[in-house]
Amino acid sequence: MKIRAFDWRDLPTLHRYRRQSIFLHSSLLLTRGPMLFSGALLSTLSPATGIFTSVSVADGDGGPVLIGQTVHTPGSQCAQLTFLAPEVALDSAALPALLEHLSAQAVDHGALRLVAEVEERTQAFEALRRVGFATYARQHIWRIDEQPSPSPKASGWRPATERDLIAVRSLYNNLIPGLVQQVEPFPAERLHGLVYCQGNDLLAYVELKYGHRGIWAQPFIHPDMEVGSQCLAELLQNLPMRPNRPVFVCVRSYQSWLEVALDDLGAEPLFHQAIMVKHLAVPQKAFRPFPLPALEGGHPEISAPISGARFQEPLPEAQPWLQIES
Repeated sequence: MKIRAFDWRDLPTLHRYRRQSIFLHSSLLLTRGPMLFSGALLSTLSPATGIFTSVSVADGDGGPVLIGQTVHTPGSQCAQLTFLAPEVALDSAALPALLEHLSAQAVDHGALRLVAEVEERTQAFEALRRVGFATYARQHIWRIDEQPSPSPKASGWRPATERDLIAVRSLYNNLIPGLVQQVEPFPAERLHGLVYCQGNDLLAYVELKYGHRGIWAQPFIHPDMEVGSQCLAELLQNLPMRPNRPVFVCVRSYQSWLEVALDDLGAEPLFHQAIMVKHLAVPQKAFRPFPLPALEGGHPEISAPISGARFQEPLPEAQPWLQIES
């Protein structure tokens, strides 16, 4: 078995697998499409694109060719599996080696975890679990096609700005379970989305990702906020650059109460997914010695005030020529 980078020789095989691939990156798939050929070709041009496509070829004619791909944003702690192909060969003995190769590439570029989004009770779910992936969250994807009619009253939704960063970070830390935060820490970059405010209180943030096929919306909404179909309709009305594009709302399991409002709004449920992660690094405590300047070359500390001390004139030294007569 040989594992190598994707090149032009693999285009016919990838074309044959175009209807046999399992896609594991929902926001990319729904907003930009499968990107099988474009992503694979970009990975051959430069590693700076953050896309890595690898091929596992069996020795001789002993097994099928496996193709896998990951995408990693520079500076992110997570790399994302985008697809594996063909789906019928996920039970192959070559899959663990292929994923290890993709994981090694992700580690070389600074990733600490490898994430995949997959429907439960499928062959892909069982295959990923056998090679070390574990479920840390679940999500339900909803699709909204219709544009709601404008509301006569003012909306509390507005574009997020830099001054909202601290409030959104606080909302994230209070809302998201600790297990999820370990895998998906709050992004340090600027906000991309809308916030909902009541007075001075920020109660919701919706992260947005855009593509030519649709808009991905990831809501983080405080449970104390009254969320109904009218509130979500106002959110859709305030989405920038939406013309004729569907909106895909990702509802995580810890915010499942939002699904009632989505159903009342007429959203279409698409699929349930498990979000799986494989840790690529083992956290360890780093022991670092801390120097003590006062003990390692600093000046001695004065423990008593000088003003209270009395000094006595030193006795004159005995001169060698002075003789004392008895």
